[in-house]
Amino acid sequence: MPELPEVEVTRRSVAPRLEGSIVRAVRVRVGAALRWPLGVEPQSLVGLRVGTLQRRGKYIWLPLLDAGTGAPQGGLLLHLGMSGSLALLEQAHAPTKHEHFDLATDAGTLRLTDPRRFGAVVWSPALDAGMAARLLARLGCEPFDPALTAARLHEGFSRRSVPIKTALLAGDIVVGAGNIYACEALYEAGIDPRTPANTLSLARCEKLLQALRRILGRALELGGSTLRDFRDAHGMSGAFQHEAGVYGREGQDCRRCGTPVQRLVQAQRSTFFCPRCQRR
Repeated sequence: MPELPEVEVTRRSVAPRLEGSIVRAVRVRVGAALRWPLGVEPQSLVGLRVGTLQRRGKYIWLPLLDAGTGAPQGGLLLHLGMSGSLALLEQAHAPTKHEHFDLATDAGTLRLTDPRRFGAVVWSPALDAGMAARLLARLGCEPFDPALTAARLHEGFSRRSVPIKTALLAGDIVVGAGNIYACEALYEAGIDPRTPANTLSLARCEKLLQALRRILGRALELGGSTLRDFRDAHGMSGAFQHEAGVYGREGQDCRRCGTPVQRLVQAQRSTFFCPRCQRR
C-alpha cells in the first residue's frame, strides 16, 4: 500500500503542473468500482481552476476554485488504496481496465490507476466538511508537525495496551507510520514491536518520534518505496527499500549486530525486527 512518503512524492510530482490549470473534463470509467461514488455531477466541475494541492495522512486534497474570482468551489479527495497510482498525462489514451478516473485539464490529464480497486476520488464542499471531514476525522498528528511532541505521543500511547507497532499503525495518534516505516522507525529507536504502547517512557517516545521523522524524511528523499508497482506521476520508482534495516529482510543479518532479522505477524501485517537491537 502506498504510505505517507509515496503519497507525498505523488503530490509533489503532479502539483507544479496541475496547480492553476483549468478543468476541461471529469471522467469516471464505465464499470469502475472505486470505493465510494464521486459525490457530484462530473460536468459541474468543468471550468474550475485547480488550487494548491495538500496532503493529509495518505489522502491528497485537490481544491477547486472559481476560475474568475478564485472563490472555493469544493474539491476532490483522492486516496490511492492498496495499489493505486496517479499519472499526469500530456496525451491521455483511452482508459484500460484498471484506469478508473480522469481529471482532464489544460495542463494534462490526471489519471488514477488502481488494479485492486480500493482507491477513491470523492468530492467535498471543503476539506473540513462533507465526506472529506468524515474520512479525515480520526487521523492523528502529521509526523513533521511541530505540535507533535514526545509528551503528546507519550500521552496518546499511555491509553493503549496494544503492542507499540499496532498503536503506530492505527494512525489516530500519529499518521504516516505505515507498515514499512513503523518497522524501520522501531528498529531505529531500538524498541521491540511487541512492547505494550502504554509502557513506553517519555524518553523512549522522544527517541521513537525522532526516529520516525528521520525514516520518513529519508524515504521522501529517495522517492518512497517500490515493493511491487509504486511509481510517482512521472513513472519513477522509489528506492528506500534498498536501505531498509529490517523490513523484508527475514533471516538476513541485522546491519548493526549481525543477528538474523525475525518476522512475526501483528494485526495481520508482517513485522520485521532484530531481537537483539530492539528491546521491550
